[in-house]
Amino acid sequence: MSALAQFQAMKGGRVSGSDRAFDQGERAAVRAQFEALGIGVFTQDGSGIGEDCAALVVSTAVEETVPDFAAARARGVPIVHRSEMLAHFVGAYRSIAVTGTSGKSTVTGMTFEILRGMGADPSVITGGDLPALQAEGLIGNAFAGASDLLVVEADESDGSLVRYAPSIGIILNLQRDHKEMEEVAAMFATLRARTRETLVVGDDANLDAFSGGATRFGLSERADIRAVNVEHSADGARFDVEGVSFAIPVPGLHNVTNALAAIAACRAAGLPLEGMAEPLAGFSGIGRRFQTIGHTNGIEIVDDFAHNAEKIAAAIRTAKLRGRRVLAIYQPHGYGPTRFLWQDFVRTFSGELSADDRLFMLEVFYAGGTATRDFSAADIVDEIAATGTQAAFAPSRDWLIEAIASEAREGDVVLVMGARDPSLTAFARDILGAIESA
Repeated sequence: MSALAQFQAMKGGRVSGSDRAFDQGERAAVRAQFEALGIGVFTQDGSGIGEDCAALVVSTAVEETVPDFAAARARGVPIVHRSEMLAHFVGAYRSIAVTGTSGKSTVTGMTFEILRGMGADPSVITGGDLPALQAEGLIGNAFAGASDLLVVEADESDGSLVRYAPSIGIILNLQRDHKEMEEVAAMFATLRARTRETLVVGDDANLDAFSGGATRFGLSERADIRAVNVEHSADGARFDVEGVSFAIPVPGLHNVTNALAAIAACRAAGLPLEGMAEPLAGFSGIGRRFQTIGHTNGIEIVDDFAHNAEKIAAAIRTAKLRGRRVLAIYQPHGYGPTRFLWQDFVRTFSGELSADDRLFMLEVFYAGGTATRDFSAADIVDEIAATGTQAAFAPSRDWLIEAIASEAREGDVVLVMGARDPSLTAFARDILGAIESA
């Protein structure tokens, strides 16, 4: 939502909005950045829906009882879903839409930075913050360039993916996350049919149905854009594509695959392979995608958006490249998604954490609404602990900060994971401060 608002303003349009966090005095710095772009911020009481309001744009999370929604309905103001506005932008530009169950924000960021580094002057609308844009004083999830190239993150979680008709479509992977894989595959089929120029698809076997006429990327021999001579380190990876050497400053095999997707997308946009290595080597990552918060006393604290089985597994495996022991902290988000992924969590944490590693799980993050809250994260912890994994339920953040400060020792990686809750990064910083004090 914030990226759409910024892009609208950056392109010369008028835009205002509301956020309950602002009403509670939170995120003042973000509010100031909105206002610096000319975005009006109203109290979420319906007062922003004036006579000059052409439309109210809402996300899936906005309920009809929210005062702005009710005011728009009463005044006859059109109510537009977030994805409909993004679909308008996707159709109006030569767009590159990145979808898949994992890696969307990273591939969107990599693609944008390659295009930008090669002088293509692209725009971007994404869900993850780019530190490169934050360094320029922006929020980090939107930028308006002068060319007709627009890179967007296309979300499958709420079914809105089917609205997009990009010039270049990218399908990264197909895993179990917000929905069953069969339902997501049907959305991918729609995206394939609506892609105007080129479809780029990962080389996983469960994506074969979308491979006809597509450019495939990956590590297998059937990939058109394939990495060979892959070398991993705690800080990144090196690999070759068609004789061109690449180095990425983000660790993990999943990031090699992410880079291949971005390379394939930029080639589909008409850029030469040889010019991509330098901007990709300067990729500064994505906020909350294995983002190091700090080091103290030989201990690294990492903040990560991981929230499904594959993302959690990738984060833990990457942490193991960086330290001798992992102290994993996970905060599930939403009672519906957590209930859906319950057994995936049990299998993943018990399978990925070694005998010396520890798991601490916070209570399910609840952002409001009508969800049925009929269980606790402690119930999931009990099942994980029953497998022999060292797992504990954290009754509060204060309790957990004290526990980690007491437990952490030189060589550990403290891995904070979870989605949707913007306070998790500050929580990771609190842990860093407590370890320093201890």
